[in-house]
Amino acid sequence: MLTAFVLLKNQRATINLGDEKIIPLLVAGGQANAGPPLGPALAPMGLNVMAIVNDINEKTKEYSGMRVPVKVIVQVESKTFEVEVGIPTSSALLAKALGVEKGSGTPNTEKVGNLNLEQLVKIANTKIDQSYATTIKSAVKELVGSCVSMGITVENKEPKDIISEINDGKWDKSFN
Repeated sequence: MLTAFVLLKNQRATINLGDEKIIPLLVAGGQANAGPPLGPALAPMGLNVMAIVNDINEKTKEYSGMRVPVKVIVQVESKTFEVEVGIPTSSALLAKALGVEKGSGTPNTEKVGNLNLEQLVKIANTKIDQSYATTIKSAVKELVGSCVSMGITVENKEPKDIISEINDGKWDKSFN
């Protein structure tokens, strides 16, 4: 079971930018609560902690069961806040698409499932803004690389074979 919150780096991870404080967190999608570390970090600022928790839960509900990076940006003077939600890791998105909890511990011998290229294109569209890739094709190739280490086949083939086919242009119609 996922813990509701995990602070990034250290327990006192607030970034102070004058009148603005940024609190980076990893949240289990849709399962935030007012307990530590969020409640104790926000309550002294005079903020409505439950309003922040409800906002986080509403914005992360589509990522249920996955850890999601979240930033709570607090305007200290006006006691207002903004919640910015990041995108879960590629491995978490791939596992969700397969309906498994995690990848294979022995990806060379044990496969956990198969994805089709259409599913990878959908995930690539989600991840492209946080990727070094500049095209959907290259973002899909990054995801196929993750499939190698997770024990996931693509189109019922080994991921390395799919990368060769992508490089040869066989799947170019899928990226439009």
